[in-house]
Amino acid sequence: MRNLKLIIKREYTAKVRNKTFIVMTFLSPLIMVGMIALIAYLSMLNEERQQIIAVHDPGQNVTGILHSDENTKFVDFSTYSLETAKDSVIADEYDGLLSIPPSSVEINNNSSSIVLYTDNSPDNSLLDQLEAIISNKITNERLEASGVNLEKLADAKTQVSIKIENFSGEQTSKISLYIKMFFGGAMGYLLMMFIIIYGNMVMRSVIEEKTNRIVEIIISSVKPIQLMLGKIIGTSLAGITQFIIWVVLGGILMFLLSFFLGMDMSEMQGTQPQAMQTVSEGELQQLVSEIMQIPMLQLVIYFIIYFLGGYFLYSSIYAAIGAAVDNETDTQQFMLPVILPLMLGIYVGFFAVIENPHGTVSTIFSMIPLTSPVVMLMRVPFGVPWWELALSIAILVLSIMGTVWLSAKIYRVGVLMYGKKPTYKELYKWLRY
Repeated sequence: MRNLKLIIKREYTAKVRNKTFIVMTFLSPLIMVGMIALIAYLSMLNEERQQIIAVHDPGQNVTGILHSDENTKFVDFSTYSLETAKDSVIADEYDGLLSIPPSSVEINNNSSSIVLYTDNSPDNSLLDQLEAIISNKITNERLEASGVNLEKLADAKTQVSIKIENFSGEQTSKISLYIKMFFGGAMGYLLMMFIIIYGNMVMRSVIEEKTNRIVEIIISSVKPIQLMLGKIIGTSLAGITQFIIWVVLGGILMFLLSFFLGMDMSEMQGTQPQAMQTVSEGELQQLVSEIMQIPMLQLVIYFIIYFLGGYFLYSSIYAAIGAAVDNETDTQQFMLPVILPLMLGIYVGFFAVIENPHGTVSTIFSMIPLTSPVVMLMRVPFGVPWWELALSIAILVLSIMGTVWLSAKIYRVGVLMYGKKPTYKELYKWLRY
């Protein structure tokens, strides 16, 4: 045990004192916050520009219902011929010309002759807006021609909102489901990224010591399994330290950014479209209430459990790969079987768990140890029976014990092997030694 503590301390100290580790620990939050600031700034610049659309509507079919706003300005060119209107739009550098022939909105016409002339890629929201206005115009004219009273039809339309309530009386909403999807997906993706980043860190550490022949000296004083576990635990502690610094420093930088640039909610609402402002004002309180109802403490606890479980499971595999090869180039043949289960877990999470978190596919993959850290984390926000969580964790722990034991058998042989490219057949022989 004393040797294991010394190895953990050595690995942790070596990692946190590494210049690259220190630079990336403090530089990464700066880069991320800088990217967020740049995206926000570019979005604000994009929103400030008002699009100018010329409208050629000789029949005055929709000109009266096209209203300019802060994002789009409509200019009536109906008195000109179509060719003259095109030339004027090009000369004045307008964003486009909407041509609406007189017969295009007739009752028996399919409106296929309506054209938006532009040399730039049109904004999808603008296209949707124009199509909705024209479609509504044609629909209303057809309904009136059929003898339908539009006022009575408008009065008859009803919005239905279905409440979601369990048999214990607890109510949820659609917003709650979207929040759970977001938290589950974010936690699963973060877990996958941490496993890959810090697992590779363990593998590179083993390869470095093996290449420098330092491991030959260390292995004479400690058992191979102690050396491997020391590397895994020491690297995990360094990773946790780095993650905590990222969270704290990133939070401070985001606060300073919002303070100095004035990117608070009140100012940001002024740059949002009117529809977004209405939604924010009407549902902000409900959104905050739904977020507060999510059991954050439970999510954090299970995130730590599955992070440690998934990290130990995959890091032992990474350590075995690092011991089996002489350089990082030789690791490529072994990386696909390691990355594939993590990617499979992400795909199952986004396509199966979000669609049906309690379905057969979601349940099965949340029990398989190679995918359970990702899939189960995505299921937790939706509520998982305690026995499924207990069974999943138990299977994961047993799998970690078996994987560490098998990886240690490869590690003890491979760490002293040089100059030979290992194959899967060779690794199987090492397991039988």
